[in-house]
Amino acid sequence: MAGPKVDAAYLKEIERARRSLRALISSRQCAPIMLRLAWHDAGTYDAETRTGGPNGSIRNDFELKHSANNGLKIAVDFCEEVKRSCPKITYADLYQLAGVVAVEVTGGPTIDFDPGRKDSSESPPEGRLPDASKGASHLREVFYRMGLSDKDIVALSGGHTLGRAHKDRSGFEGQWTKDPLKFDNSYFKTKRFSSKIMQNLTRSYRSSDSPQGPRVRD
Repeated sequence: MAGPKVDAAYLKEIERARRSLRALISSRQCAPIMLRLAWHDAGTYDAETRTGGPNGSIRNDFELKHSANNGLKIAVDFCEEVKRSCPKITYADLYQLAGVVAVEVTGGPTIDFDPGRKDSSESPPEGRLPDASKGASHLREVFYRMGLSDKDIVALSGGHTLGRAHKDRSGFEGQWTKDPLKFDNSYFKTKRFSSKIMQNLTRSYRSSDSPQGPRVRD
């Protein structure tokens, strides 16, 4: 499937989608699940086979039925509302833009967005996303497969500052932080980040001895 032509018209479509997402996320207070959607579409990347990744495939029923994606049809449907008014934008760009806007709306940093991702109708095999019940070696296996490092594990884990765990989705229940709709460093400061797993990863990152794989281009 060919990627979009990133011309002036497409960039205008991106800005329309950004405004629509901002309004939708603010009114529905759905920033956490939109950020989760962006991550789950991107987090299937395999650097060796160059498969998976932020390609919009999570909209496929087969992939939505993966256990790690429980509940994400809600976010896919929200994005479909934006897609109807901005039909030129690819799903791959739309889902990542939703994550960018979710962070910004909740007080996080402004994130540069480079459009041009192409859609794929082929879903990756189940099991590429992190399993919350497993330890540091599993996290490293998942992130290193994407060409990422311990530093990236620590940074991306901070996304849990938004939202909460739902028993029917992950098997866990409860908020990660005091304010699940505020993007800050509360997750890092809480006891949820003080486990031996994250302490070891943080020490590895700070000592700069973790593998630095190739950066993932989206």
